[in-house]
Amino acid sequence: MRIAVIDGQGGGIGKLIVEKLRIAFGNDIGILAMGTNALAASLMLKAGANEGASGENAIVYNAPKVDIIIGSIGIVCANSMLGELTPAMARAISESDAAKVLIPLNRCNILVAGIKEEPLPHYIDDAIAIVGKLLGDVPRRN
Repeated sequence: MRIAVIDGQGGGIGKLIVEKLRIAFGNDIGILAMGTNALAASLMLKAGANEGASGENAIVYNAPKVDIIIGSIGIVCANSMLGELTPAMARAISESDAAKVLIPLNRCNILVAGIKEEPLPHYIDDAIAIVGKLLGDVPRRN
């Protein structure tokens, strides 16, 4: 099972996601760290991702090749993360057949109704639980 974690800017959210994925699933999953920049990818690699790449082409190329994509809700919105997430990246992520697990951060002028305000670690724990449920439902990609 290949899981892509996508993050940008400082990479802190992606780092937390990778750490919690490793704790929850160990080496039963492959984690691909995809950063909008090299710093984000590097932090996710240090946190335990198997592979990492950064930049628009890396995200566009790899988004259709994974089983699950996880990141903040901004990863499906063009020009989010202060413009780091390009329209091509957002489109590739949105159009990927991978299951998308999105963390509802009320940033980038994206406000999600019906979401109770929680600390970030709680949202990440919820996302990891969703990934756990998906692991039995998502067919492996070749």
